[in-house]
Amino acid sequence: MIQAQKLLSLLAEDRCHVMPCCFDALSARLVAQEGYALTFMSGFAASASRIGAPDLGLMSYGEVVDQARNITEAVDIPLIGDGDTGYGNAMNVRRTVTGFARAGCASVMIEDQLAPKRCGHTPGKAVVGRDEAFDRIRAAVDAREELRAAGGDILILARTDARHEHGLAEAIARAERFAELGADILFVEAPRNETEMRQVCVNLPGPKMANIVEGGETPDLPNAALHDIGYSIAAYPLSLMAAAMQAMVTCLRQMRGETRTGLMDFAELRQRIGFDDYYKTSERYASSKRDHSPARGGGS
Repeated sequence: MIQAQKLLSLLAEDRCHVMPCCFDALSARLVAQEGYALTFMSGFAASASRIGAPDLGLMSYGEVVDQARNITEAVDIPLIGDGDTGYGNAMNVRRTVTGFARAGCASVMIEDQLAPKRCGHTPGKAVVGRDEAFDRIRAAVDAREELRAAGGDILILARTDARHEHGLAEAIARAERFAELGADILFVEAPRNETEMRQVCVNLPGPKMANIVEGGETPDLPNAALHDIGYSIAAYPLSLMAAAMQAMVTCLRQMRGETRTGLMDFAELRQRIGFDDYYKTSERYASSKRDHSPARGGGS
């Protein structure tokens, strides 16, 4: 089953899927190893990890697709890729959708922000007019249909950030039109309370995604409450990045005093990265056999 079909099957379930968001192949492996059914490549976290810069449109299309491809090659769970604004006009959107599909993504998110886009929970974001917003989704759907005709597939996650500038009613109206144009999943960014979240889900058809940023504008509700409201996916875009950064900063500060606590055991670290699987498989080939003793250490 191709990844888009896997994702469709998950969305058909009567539940709200907890979706930890990854930022590279290793974080995606950890998500999969812990039994989560799907993941999302957070643009915020991927920009931070790949180029050490904020998610303000600085990563190029090529860099983002390359990051997505690294992730899909490392895991077998569906990945939703962050296609931002599509990196240009409607023709660029078509290329973006096709590129993410070829990279192995189950879905790609296309949004209505002005380029360069901004993180949905940071100041200064603005959206394009309705006509341009609708054109992006129309182009994305057209690209999806061409992929399907050729035997491929990818789902379109249509996002609107109109709540920030124009209010919830405008955001819902845009998302409703996205659905009419053929979007598979709807995402109204940054509703500010539970009442607004319910309005989104009551007024819009099909699967909806909630975006939960610790310290962000949308309430961090329990999963049962999100399911009751009507969401199919609860994305946590920064949880893993924030946890990883805090752990690294703590370790760096401890090293000044020559202590290091809270580290993952070396044997588990090797196992999770894939050393054990590699060694087991390599035993089949005489030319690949090496001394695999852990005593060799972790040097390169």
